[in-house]
Amino acid sequence: MKNLIIVLFLIVANNIISQTISGKITATNGDEIPFANIYLKKTKSGTSSNEKGFYELKNIEKGTYILIVSSIGYQSKSLKITIKNNENLVKNITLSDDNSLDEIVISGTLRPVSKTASPVPVEVYSEAFFKKNPTPSVFESLQNVNGVRPQLNCNVCNTGDIHINGLEGPYTFVLIDGMPIVSGLSTVYGLTGIPQALIERVEVVKGPASTLFGSEAVGGIINIITKKPSNSPKLTTDTFVSSWGEVNTDLGLRYQLSEKAQGLLGVNYFNFQNRIDNNDDNFTDLTLQNRISLFNKINIERKSNKVFTIASRYVYEDRWGGELDWEREFRGSDIKYGESIYTNRWELFGTYQLPTTKNINFQFSTNGHYQDSFYGTDAYDAEQFIAFGQLVYNKQIKETHDILLGLAYRYTSYDDNTFATFEDDGITNKPSIIHLPGIFLQDEISLSKRKKLLLGVRWDHNSLHGNIFSPRINYKWNSRNNSNIFRASIGNGFRVANVFTEDHAALTGAREVEFDGDLDPETSWNANLNFVKKINTENSFITLDASAFYTYFDNRILPDYETDVNKIIYANLDGYSVSKGVSLNADVLFTNGLSFNVGTTLMDVSVTENNIKTRQLLTESFSGVWSVSYRFNNDLKLDYTGNLYGPMRLPLLGPNDLRDEYSPWYSIQNIQLSKKFSNSFEVYGGVKNLLNFTPAANSISRAFDPFDKQVDPNDPDALTFDPSYVYASNQGIRAFVGLRYTIF
Repeated sequence: MKNLIIVLFLIVANNIISQTISGKITATNGDEIPFANIYLKKTKSGTSSNEKGFYELKNIEKGTYILIVSSIGYQSKSLKITIKNNENLVKNITLSDDNSLDEIVISGTLRPVSKTASPVPVEVYSEAFFKKNPTPSVFESLQNVNGVRPQLNCNVCNTGDIHINGLEGPYTFVLIDGMPIVSGLSTVYGLTGIPQALIERVEVVKGPASTLFGSEAVGGIINIITKKPSNSPKLTTDTFVSSWGEVNTDLGLRYQLSEKAQGLLGVNYFNFQNRIDNNDDNFTDLTLQNRISLFNKINIERKSNKVFTIASRYVYEDRWGGELDWEREFRGSDIKYGESIYTNRWELFGTYQLPTTKNINFQFSTNGHYQDSFYGTDAYDAEQFIAFGQLVYNKQIKETHDILLGLAYRYTSYDDNTFATFEDDGITNKPSIIHLPGIFLQDEISLSKRKKLLLGVRWDHNSLHGNIFSPRINYKWNSRNNSNIFRASIGNGFRVANVFTEDHAALTGAREVEFDGDLDPETSWNANLNFVKKINTENSFITLDASAFYTYFDNRILPDYETDVNKIIYANLDGYSVSKGVSLNADVLFTNGLSFNVGTTLMDVSVTENNIKTRQLLTESFSGVWSVSYRFNNDLKLDYTGNLYGPMRLPLLGPNDLRDEYSPWYSIQNIQLSKKFSNSFEVYGGVKNLLNFTPAANSISRAFDPFDKQVDPNDPDALTFDPSYVYASNQGIRAFVGLRYTIF
């Protein structure tokens, strides 16, 4: 009996522990994939490949299984396998690249390339990211991007710009589908009205990109990529309302124009008409707005499969802010103070690939911006027309050189009713016309499979300021499985400033504008180090992204609010300015439905003149953002987003100004619940500004006397009306509810 038990035990043990599964995990290019996850479905048997890509599963019972193999950056693979008694099964597995985890980007190099392969660090934010905190404009939606801060510039009309790493809005270049659309006069008023239902993703490049994009791309670029008609839903609607009375509607409609032409129509409508004054300063806390935006994009199929895309946008906006009892009849008078802006704007842009055997694209954009506005009694009427075109030739040479050659031309015509466009006699009108031809060359050199060097240079000739030269160098190294990526870059940026089109404070009339000499183009040098670490575990995907940046200006143009409190003095800096800092992003995705993104940036932005170093106005030294999401099994999702900003130095009106010199630490936090009832129907709602943070009630200086009628003109230290002391919105806590409906 004892011997029988031993025999039975040996038979059972042999059936249980004698079988193994082993092999090697490789990519399609033959590279080993270390630390891939391998497991048998519905069992507890699992392992990871070693640094050479080898794996082994031991003690496998005989039977039929589903073998699952996964690794970050690659498409997961499922295999049905059968293992017999006493079998050591060898199964080598090849995984394909997964572009869904490694998005295709164009902003860094002007050509489609995977995010991992790009020698220029590009941050990508998907449509889903912005749905976590729905907003009525792209301007507001960027508040949860690390190192990017939407900055309000006026307490009355609530216009603003976008800061990147502490550099003001004029240094940020905003593109739509890679075309320079938002610039010049529209820097302040052109950031709204882009239908978010049509946005596929937003690409952010921090640091100078003047080599490829020319003037204004000094601090970085924000490229808004819209959806393609071919892969868009037939109908997309997204509408939400807030307890403050805001109403926002986005509509996207795909249509067939002809057998070979598909179109995508987008509409955005925003309306807010409530006069709210919670801080009791007799001024509207939030500007009243009525805005409509129409967007149309057409893709035309060609026999050669070459690209032909053309798009257009029209924006009309009527906004005003001011004293609560202001009416249209007071526009431009000194009876009641109001800032009223009518904006008409049109855009046309597209890409046409030439019908040749060579890869040559013609890209073009043109836009007209018309503004009729009053800031109290000061009228500001302006008209701007910009036309841009460039030919881009791309050629691959022996798999080691990827050449990009471009010829560009930009025409800018600007006219307004200020002294900026007068002749020297101060009477004759003289519109500003600038011709800007340029040429750029870029060579992306593959030093090896894991090393790339990008060399770029650009030459432009500004018809007013002469020749401008912009070089850059980028280097990228990545580990064998792309789990470690290092990038380094250095580049030059330049910008031709136009104060009245870019700086809202010059328009308000609260201070006299003065120019100290002719304004020369600004130049800067920037260095950036970036390291990305990807960690793949059994139940999570982790990406760590760390950067260090340094930007040096030697002739920067900064508004001087402090030499004379009644003036804004513009001049090239007689000294230098430095923006330096470090940032860290952490993206973590768990397989149980929990995900979060946390980012922080530490900065030191300073101005040194006459050997005296001061902190730049309206620039924080610390910022943090976060986004935490959890998806329940019943298609219910919870999103918690927020940001935290450190103190900023604010513009005061001299020693008698009782307002605080620095803003406090503050945080804007939001929470949202969304529920999908089907693939087509989704309801969402939540609360914005949970902590109900708003700036101090006395942020507007002498709000009771906006026309300075009670100010003694002989008193040089007298305080005056000033709405430029602003760093955050006066809009407090509010609830919102929305509905999304999609037909695929």
